[in-house]
Amino acid sequence: MGKDLERDLGLPAVMAISIGAMVGSGIFILPGVAMKMAGPAVVLAYLLAAVLVLPAALSKSEMATAMPESGGTYLYVERGMGPLLGTVAGVGTWFSLTFKGGLALVGGAPYLVYFLDLPVKPVAFAVGLVLIAVNVVGAKQTGRMQIAFVVVMLAAMLWFTVSGAPNIESTRFQGLFDSGAGGLIGATGFVFVSYAGVTKVASVAEEVENPDRNLPLGMLGSLAITTVIYVGIVAVMVGVAPASELTSSKVPMIVAAQQVLPGLGVVAVVVAALLALVSTANAGILSSSRYPFAMSRDGLAPAYFEAISDRFNTPVRAINVTGVVLLLLVFVPVGEIAKLASAFKIIVFVLINVAVMAFRQGNIESYDPSFTTPLYPIPQLVGIVGGLALLPFMGIVPLVGAVVITAGSLAWYYLFVSRRGGVDREGAATDAVRRSVGRQIVEETETEVDQETYEVLVAVTEQTQPDVERSLIDLAIDVARSRDGAVRVVRFDEVPDQAPLERSAELLTEGDQAFEARLTDRATDEEVPIEYGEIVSHDSRHAIVNYADEAGADALVIEQHAEGLSASLLGDVSRWVEDHAPCDVIEVGSYDRERLSSIAVVTDNQPFDPAKVAIADAVATRTGAAIEFYYPLPAGTPESQRNTVDDYLSELAELTDAAVRTTVVDGSDSAIEIASANADLVTVSGSRGSLRERLLGGSAEGLVGRGNSLVVYDAERPGRLRQALESRLF
Repeated sequence: MGKDLERDLGLPAVMAISIGAMVGSGIFILPGVAMKMAGPAVVLAYLLAAVLVLPAALSKSEMATAMPESGGTYLYVERGMGPLLGTVAGVGTWFSLTFKGGLALVGGAPYLVYFLDLPVKPVAFAVGLVLIAVNVVGAKQTGRMQIAFVVVMLAAMLWFTVSGAPNIESTRFQGLFDSGAGGLIGATGFVFVSYAGVTKVASVAEEVENPDRNLPLGMLGSLAITTVIYVGIVAVMVGVAPASELTSSKVPMIVAAQQVLPGLGVVAVVVAALLALVSTANAGILSSSRYPFAMSRDGLAPAYFEAISDRFNTPVRAINVTGVVLLLLVFVPVGEIAKLASAFKIIVFVLINVAVMAFRQGNIESYDPSFTTPLYPIPQLVGIVGGLALLPFMGIVPLVGAVVITAGSLAWYYLFVSRRGGVDREGAATDAVRRSVGRQIVEETETEVDQETYEVLVAVTEQTQPDVERSLIDLAIDVARSRDGAVRVVRFDEVPDQAPLERSAELLTEGDQAFEARLTDRATDEEVPIEYGEIVSHDSRHAIVNYADEAGADALVIEQHAEGLSASLLGDVSRWVEDHAPCDVIEVGSYDRERLSSIAVVTDNQPFDPAKVAIADAVATRTGAAIEFYYPLPAGTPESQRNTVDDYLSELAELTDAAVRTTVVDGSDSAIEIASANADLVTVSGSRGSLRERLLGGSAEGLVGRGNSLVVYDAERPGRLRQALESRLF
């Protein structure tokens, strides 16, 4: 039996983890570099970044209350967009958070050695080792330490802000927009990572008590507090210190503190900087290590990462691997780490906003958040558009890094996950698209079913037997009658090319006379208007298609031949007509309305063609038969897909006038075989077009020669892309 994680992180710990994860490198390291890009407008850059982070915080708060499980961003994107993009988000966010942790260590080391004569990188390495050990001991100890860190550093920052505000010189803000929009937007993207920690606590959601309340309050509250802190502190830094000193120093916070605080105050700021930077790295290890842990539980990472320590009840292997990567980043330049972390964090936050929209549009029964985003979907759209607008201003290196991480994640998924059978899940986005396509198909079917003045053309030849002719006309009458339509019956006679058409048309054979006699009687007896005639041509194929076009026929009824696939490859008359007719084509095996009580409508792993449904409904309405829809689903079909198919079948049943039953055929059972054994008439779709489509025609070929069947070739069949999408989704 597996082990669960204890829920022992309350609201103070949640806010402490979020604030501690944000207030660190973003305020103690990046302002100087960002000021080079935007000048005094760096203050606005921090405010604008917070505005663009807010949609992701709202989205993640909503999803966290619906799915309070470890994994955070990975979990939400994986459930929302599917395992492939979930892998990208999981690996990418793991790297992004780890990069930020490395940024905190390397950027914080100059503050630590400010009063000590020690090398920067070894100090950062040693601090990293200590934090890894702390996280191995347990999340409870980590949460308590975060609270202590946050209280001390916020007190020092408040001292700095209150003391520095009266000393702000307005002249230092002159030329606020001299760097232009490009400088402001570039700086906004650069400092974006400063707010990454706002959603970081969601990755330890399984350890949060009362998550419905504490997760949204913790994330949104910490974002509000941190934004005020950032804007206030940066405004003081810009307003009290020379710009040249701020942009050239590795410790810009100390440069500003020396302008407004006494020596003890400078020491307090240094202590706060160290606590903030250590807490950032600590929170990075705490949350990023949960990503391999959660991914391993879902089969997207090796089971190695799923192990929980018997002694400390923590995912020790995931923490150790994360720690190794963090320590390696100590030797990477600070600026490059910050750019890479910001660029990929922007992409991840865009995915978060898309994911919540996928959940809203999809049909995930378990998605029932206690907190929902206000004004949905406006915040999500702002977050998506705004985030993507920042990326072009980030530079080449971060974009290349993001591409490499993305490509590596995709390669991992295909090499590790797919080759081992994949996972039996799909994202809410897939179901949202499926439902959107399904709604469109239902609307198309409704239009087809409600169509009036339906004109049916019955095409026969001199080889057509009278009983077959009768069954074709019976079907045409039944289809046309329920739609206030009419029937035309035309006999197409083909003569050799050497024979003049005029002379052939004047000849009235015994068969011609018998045909006219039969149709005269039918036209007199039936309530549906019936017109009939004969056409002589050198090529009956073209004659049938041309006449259907000239007469404006909605459907063409022809006889089904038993030659099947071999004849279709050779291009027989019926196949050519099916491919070129300007209307729906109904190929009839046999039809006996007197013995008709049930009509099976079968599809082949995709939605039912609207024409097929409409024709079956028309026949059932006329004869009093019941319709049964047969829908095959392979073994392992996700629950979301089954729910969507059930809803689709229910909506389909509401469109028809006849009584309807639905049957979902599971596994490898043949829907055609089951339908043929239980129904009086089986209706399937035929394939028009290329040789490959004929070879893979599927269910239509399986009916050839069986009798009691209709093969419908829909004139409005969607294009190959739409067909591929339907086949993939349904």
